[in-house]
Amino acid sequence: MTMLATRPRTALDPFPGFSRVENRLRRLFGDPFELPFLLEPVGWAPAVDVAEQNGNLLVTAELPGMTKDDVEVDLANGVLTISGSKKEETDRTEQEMHIVERSYGSFRRSFTLPCAVDEAGVKADYKDGVLKVTLPKMAEPEGKKIEING
Repeated sequence: MTMLATRPRTALDPFPGFSRVENRLRRLFGDPFELPFLLEPVGWAPAVDVAEQNGNLLVTAELPGMTKDDVEVDLANGVLTISGSKKEETDRTEQEMHIVERSYGSFRRSFTLPCAVDEAGVKADYKDGVLKVTLPKMAEPEGKKIEING
């Protein structure tokens, strides 16, 4: 049995088991072997919290650098979808960038709600780059005892 040299596995490793595949590819194609398509960011997604308080589901999304017109909130078939587009600054023509860590582009986050909500009472508020969606929970229907005939 051959032992493969693998990268140390860390808690931040998004692809556990990838090191075996990477090592096999290195043996096939030589070293250095780079997979830029896996290492480059694929886009961005805002950080979101989902909580429950006072009979409501609360969804909070951080959307820095965006206006409320850049964001859409949809609710259909028990799925809440937050989508939008963050535009890159256009005044960088005179700048020589050294580090670019901010993300730009379109995003779409969808959440299957854990319970039924009153769609008529859903509210969305946007202030200081934070979107807060309040979804009033509907009362769970009581079970019904069914009499068996026979």
